[in-house]
This record gives sequence, C-alpha cells and structure tokens, in this order.
Amino acid sequence: MANETATLASYVANLKYDDIPAEVLERAKTLTLDFLGSAVRARSEADSTPSIVAMLKTLGLDGQGDSTVCGDTRTYTPAVAALLNGALGHSLDFDDTHADSSLHPSAPVVPAAFAAGEMTGASGRDVLTAIVAGYEVCCRLGNALDPTSHYARGFHPTATAGTFGAAAAAGKLFGLSADQIAAAFGVSGSQAAGSLQFLVNGAWNKRYQVGAAAMNGVVAASLAREGFIGSSEAVEGKHGLLVGYSDNAHPAKATADLGSVYETMKIGVKPYPSCRYTHAAIDALIAMRREHNLTPENIKRVEIGLHRNGITLTGDPATKRHPKNVVGGQFSMFFTGALALDQGSFGWDDYKRLGDPAIEALSDKIDVVQDDRLETGRRHPFGARVSIVSGDGPIERLVPDPSGEPSSFPDAQAMRQKFLQLARPVLKDRAERFADAILSLERHDRADSAIRLARQ
Repeated sequence: MANETATLASYVANLKYDDIPAEVLERAKTLTLDFLGSAVRARSEADSTPSIVAMLKTLGLDGQGDSTVCGDTRTYTPAVAALLNGALGHSLDFDDTHADSSLHPSAPVVPAAFAAGEMTGASGRDVLTAIVAGYEVCCRLGNALDPTSHYARGFHPTATAGTFGAAAAAGKLFGLSADQIAAAFGVSGSQAAGSLQFLVNGAWNKRYQVGAAAMNGVVAASLAREGFIGSSEAVEGKHGLLVGYSDNAHPAKATADLGSVYETMKIGVKPYPSCRYTHAAIDALIAMRREHNLTPENIKRVEIGLHRNGITLTGDPATKRHPKNVVGGQFSMFFTGALALDQGSFGWDDYKRLGDPAIEALSDKIDVVQDDRLETGRRHPFGARVSIVSGDGPIERLVPDPSGEPSSFPDAQAMRQKFLQLARPVLKDRAERFADAILSLERHDRADSAIRLARQ
C-alpha cells in the first residue's frame, strides 16, 4: 500500500471542471438525473419513507433548513437532506451500478453534493465537478476492496466505500485542501458501515445505510472544514478501510490511472427496479419468451446460473423463492424471473404482484445455481446463463452483460423517458423543467436553482 489516502485527497482537492472530459461531464449529468427520478418517486411511494421521516420528527431532527429533499413539500438541514435523498434514491433499487465495484455510486454521492452545494451557493459546474470526484473515489475504493471479498465479509459497498465518495463530493464543494480532505476521509473510516444482513428478512436497512453514507460524508467534510483532526491513512493504514473490510484487497486499484481513466464512464444504469445481479437473467428471459413464444403453461423448468455474489444476494431458495415484501422481491431472482416470464416486462409498479399465485407458481419452476462460467475470465460478475425446458424442448442463453452497461448505455431519449415515468406522478408539469435543469446544470450560476425544482 502506498499513500492511497493522500493520493485520492490530492486528486479531489485539485480537480477542476475544465480538467474533466466533456463525455464524462455529460455522463455525470445523465446519471444524476437518473438517480433523482428514483428519489422523487420514493418520497411518496417507498414503504420505508414514513418511518424515516417520523424518526426525524421524533428526535427533533426535522428542523427547518434550506436544503431540498426530492418530492417533498418542505426543506431540511443539509445533513438531513443528504440522509433523506440518499435513502430515497436507493429505495426503489432503480439507481445506477458500477459493475467492477458492485456498488451504486450516485446514491451516496449526489445527495452529498447537492446538500453541500446548496449550503455554499455553488455553481452547477462546481456541483458537477464534485459529483465526478465523488464517483471516482467511491468506485475506486470499491474496486480496491474487491467486491467478492467485501460481500463475503457481509459488507455493503455502497454504504462503506460510498461514505468516502460522499465526503469527497462535500469536501470539494467546501473548498477543502488536500490535507483537510484526507482528514475527512479519516472521519469517514470511522463512519463507513453497511451490513448485508438486510437480506435475511427483506429489511429496510439497505436504504437507510446508504442515506447515512451520504449524510456521514457531509458530516465528515464539515468536521474537516472546522479543523477536526481525522485519522491518517484511512484507506491503507494498519486498521484502515482496506485491511478492516476485505480479505483480498487490491490497493493499487484505488489510484490506478487516476485522472486519465474515469470510472464514471463505467457506471451502468438499470432497466429494472431490482438487484443488478438479476438483470442479465431478466434480459434473457424476456428475449427467450418473445422469440420462442413461451407461456407459463408450457414452461416445465428454468435454471438460472449466476456468479456467486448473485447467489448470495438473490438466489437462496429458502429465503428468496416467495418474497413477502418489496425488498425481498428486489433481491429475489425467483420473483423477478417469474415476472419476466409471465409478463415479458418488469417495472416499479409490478411489485403489486408480490404473492400473486401465478407468479408464485412460476417461481416454483425456477432453480438458481452458481455457474463457474461466470466466475472467471470476465471483468464483472453481472452476467447470467438461462436454461429453459418447455414442451418444445430445451433452450439456453448466456448473457455476459446486462443491458444498461456502458457498452449498451441507453440514449438520451430513453434516459429522459425513464426519469419522466418516475417523476411525473409527483412533480406533474414541473418534471420536464427539472429534467432540463439537471441536463444543463453547467449553465446554472447556482445549482440550487436546478435542484429546487424537485420540491413537490
């Protein structure tokens, strides 16, 4: 390990808008819009939102501030706005994914950037620069942690590495020096937390812990701004992130080609509101259903092969075959696969089919297994192999990459349409204006003029 903390901190402190390639800035705006669409919709529809809002009220943490929460009618203090926007944007499980690190970069980074941006009256260019800085930090740390090892230890990388990304974004907007950002990373090392135990009972922890990562990043950067001394070598130290959270860390990945290769361009988006490990199989099932005129009645058996990470998250038949709640459904290869076969499609509103006898019957025909072909020789673990036995015989398809990855990134019209489908029911005629504002964020002298359009 070789000074990864200081190297990343210096990168964040010195990054300038004009240093960032135009295609990276365009991608950052698109990813930001995609995330904010989920946040807007989740304010009114995610089942965990009322509990979080009630908790804030009970503890007196809902005091009036000037920071925007997407889809809300009121404003909050910056840290609370980061918490809420992070939790909301992650609640539908429709937010972006960085395949190599197996984390969702926008969920901690974008809320921290807008909270700090509204605090400081930052320009749209400044906020975009901070978002890119945050993406680079959390994705690179996720790579360095090694997602398979990180998952095996029971950690959720969006909440762990994401805390550092949120601190980077907020610290950049606060104008912190490299030493101050390193101090913020030091605080982040004490805050980074996120457990996969939510998988056992479909708990809401996943949403909250990602919102907490966004909030903790703002807190860490604020402490550093006020002169707080954070731990040194928070990434590479004897008790640092890479040692404490992984058995197979790759420190060099944290800084490899920093400033010349942008991990931001490797972030993919989701066509379906579920765990990314289900997506390649859903793509295959929808295509096979269409091409072979499959019906639930003539399907005898389905076998879905996944990477072992996908098995951990979505493939345990004892707990995943018949989910009882939305989180369970989001992390069930059985439920999402049965939906794809039954309907030939899958969207947010389809969670109303939880417990549907037709879906449960199809789920019983699905087996999920580890497929060694998805373990080696691939850059990321999100592929799937689908084998179907029907009345017409067996068919099989191997899908190495789910749709929405950088190689098949949706065009601007498709991304805008996804946003509007989520945001229109809440923002009504203001949804179009909000989309235009985010997609032209660099032209706003104050970024708050754009994000405030997300208020209901």
